[in-house]
Amino acid sequence: MRTLLSWSTGKDSAWALHVLRQRPDVAVVGLVTTVNAAFDRVAMHGVRRALLEAQAEAAGLPLHVLEIPHPCPNADYERIMGAFVAEQAAAGVEAMAFGDLFLEDIRRYREETLAGTGIAPLFPLWGIDTAVLAREMIAGGLEAHVTCVDPRKLPARFAGRRFDLGLLADLPPGVDPCAENGEFHTFACAGPMFGSSIAVETGEVVTRDGFVFCDVLPRTGAEVPSPLGEKVPRRGG
Repeated sequence: MRTLLSWSTGKDSAWALHVLRQRPDVAVVGLVTTVNAAFDRVAMHGVRRALLEAQAEAAGLPLHVLEIPHPCPNADYERIMGAFVAEQAAAGVEAMAFGDLFLEDIRRYREETLAGTGIAPLFPLWGIDTAVLAREMIAGGLEAHVTCVDPRKLPARFAGRRFDLGLLADLPPGVDPCAENGEFHTFACAGPMFGSSIAVETGEVVTRDGFVFCDVLPRTGAEVPSPLGEKVPRRGG
């Protein structure tokens, strides 16, 4: 099946790509990401577009960026996504995959949204125990940084931390190891789904709209894609 992957820039979508590429019945043909048009950053994760583009390049896949307004009413989101899905179905895409783990209402919403479009929903990570999955990701070489924290569910000090065994050990009781309840979001910078790692460093931590964001930056001197598609070194701090 020609499949697009809903790409958040985080660990779950990255690991979903790794899992999908091991399935003989699936051919991942592109990544789909919503970007907040007001900030030019990935929605919820707060990741810069340049790093999103670096991920797609490292994964060797075309990137489809859907710009959404801020704030984005659900009707606007569904209109933008619906037009994209219709376009991709006409182009021969057969499935869209998501990195969802166990939230039934989210899965049901995705299934209902795609019903009748000709594109089938796929959930390659669905039902895996998240404590097991988190450790499997880390053991498998996935590297990620926490870019967004919901301070109502997790202390703000976790913003910017690496997603590693130390972080898992420090999570308060009741926090899902994969943050499926929205406790935190991540940026994946290395792993078996990428042909090369993405050199990053953590920057400023800010609070916005009730969430704590850590800015992830291309590491000084690292190469990032230019608007023309060629690589250029990042300069400065």
